[in-house]
Amino acid sequence: MKILITGATGLIGNELTNLLLQNNHTVHYLTTSPQKIQNKTNYHGFFWNPQEGKIDENCLDGVDTIVHLAGASISKRWTNSYKQELIESRVLSANLLFNLLKKAPHQVQHYISASGTAIYPDSYSKTYDESSPEKDDTFLGHVVQKWEESADQFNLLNLKVTKLRTGVVFSDKGGALLEMIKPIKMFVGSGFGSGKQMQSWIHLHDIANLYYFVIQNQTEGIINAVAPVSITNQDLTKEIAKQLKRPLFLPNVPQFVMKLMLGEMHILLFNNKNILPKRALAEGFKFRYETAQQALQDCIK
Repeated sequence: MKILITGATGLIGNELTNLLLQNNHTVHYLTTSPQKIQNKTNYHGFFWNPQEGKIDENCLDGVDTIVHLAGASISKRWTNSYKQELIESRVLSANLLFNLLKKAPHQVQHYISASGTAIYPDSYSKTYDESSPEKDDTFLGHVVQKWEESADQFNLLNLKVTKLRTGVVFSDKGGALLEMIKPIKMFVGSGFGSGKQMQSWIHLHDIANLYYFVIQNQTEGIINAVAPVSITNQDLTKEIAKQLKRPLFLPNVPQFVMKLMLGEMHILLFNNKNILPKRALAEGFKFRYETAQQALQDCIK
């Protein structure tokens, strides 16, 4: 197969690209940096600039599937201008791909888009699966809804469309887990708020393999890209400390303190969403890391 990937140099994109190449597939990737364009066996780069509406149409040559992972990081302070970038980096890039497919000859059959679990509302009592209709009313919830709407338009081109609602990705190569580890490693780690908020997560190995599973099986619709067992913030903090062999002796950090430090972005630390990967399990996907304990043992060495 030949797969076009946006965001191929990101954490998930890099892992998925390596997995595809190992299995003898051809990867085309889009980049905004001309110096990152490479042309190797089964690995070819193409320039695009979604802000200016520019894209190399050759990126579609022979492509069967598009995997759209590109999007500005949510882990930067949410100024008004950056909020706009969070939305536009996802929507404008999807629109550019849509318009290219609409006008250019191609053989693309499947459009797969990253999405986020932020679409589900906070709840201490509910467990969400892909059939849950509730939508979160926060800024980040709106970002994900617009993200998914930009993916849904590809149905108009008679393509199969899949949206992977991804939890916190655990990896030793980057991402949120490394930031969680830093204060604990320096003996100043603690939980946040009550510590009872549920966090849905997935190991980098499993998220890359889930994308590959979706590509191979042409699975459509919404998929919760999270591990089968969520964990509370307090238990996660304790498990990280256990793996690092560090004590936890500081009280939990109150929410208002993190709001002063991080602004609106602080809600990422206090989100409470218990989410199940019902469809992935029903479709036959096998997680290598089902519990946070297993994942942390692999990531913290």
